[in-house]
Amino acid sequence: MSDFENLKYKFNRFNVFEKIITINIVVFIFGQLIKVFGRTGNSLSYLSLPSDFSQFLWKPWSLITYGFAHYGFFHILFNLLILYYISRMLLNLFRPKMALNIYFLGIIVGGLAFLLVYNVFPRGFIINAQPLVGASAGINAMLIFLGVYMPETEVRVLVVNIKLKYIAMAIVLINILGLFGTNQGGNVAHLGGALLGYFYAIKLKEGKDIGTGFERIMDRVVSWFQPKSTLKTVHRKKGKGKYAGKSKDEFDKLNKQKKIDLILDKISKSGYESLSADEKEFLFKAGE
Repeated sequence: MSDFENLKYKFNRFNVFEKIITINIVVFIFGQLIKVFGRTGNSLSYLSLPSDFSQFLWKPWSLITYGFAHYGFFHILFNLLILYYISRMLLNLFRPKMALNIYFLGIIVGGLAFLLVYNVFPRGFIINAQPLVGASAGINAMLIFLGVYMPETEVRVLVVNIKLKYIAMAIVLINILGLFGTNQGGNVAHLGGALLGYFYAIKLKEGKDIGTGFERIMDRVVSWFQPKSTLKTVHRKKGKGKYAGKSKDEFDKLNKQKKIDLILDKISKSGYESLSADEKEFLFKAGE
């Protein structure tokens, strides 16, 4: 096996967020090489989100790609370390696609908030902003989602255990204070992501996953790049294999999600350590 094939094999074995982290690192290295050899300070301008709406119309893809662009070493290091840690929590508790919904919708809403503020608000209220880069809006969405959905759950931060709700509150407060600093645009995007995470958690508690529409769109886009199967689809006769009006797979998936929701509710009220060994094993397998 060649070195390239070996790297490709390892990459394919990563979970979805490990792949996103890897792509961020590759983009960062590529940007640094352009900066050194191309002698340009704005090496990732093609990916960054401009504050001017007329410029955005010429590069609409930047509403998502800005989340893969970082200029500073400590910026990308801090972001990716938090993304790695928080994504492991989400993937252990929820479907990978739902975790991706929260992350990418956080990036999109954060970008839209950035565009809104810098194109609608009076100039006297805003500070001139550089094009937006970084994954922080998506990461904020994930952190706030967990802080709202399971607020009483404790996580280890350095040497102390802190409840997720307090971490979420601290993040929002820091971002609000940041609106009066030099990185106003970045903090606007962070708050946009936080708002998405909050709204996603509130609606999920009510039994509604607001990311299903976005998920269908992304599945459709991904299908464009997948090889078409030559196998014919065999359709069962209507009505056969139905459970309460659903197919067996749909019925099993619904029961599995209900069990996950009950376990998450138990974690929210009593903490992760209150789970039985069987419940912990079920969550672990559900997150794989």
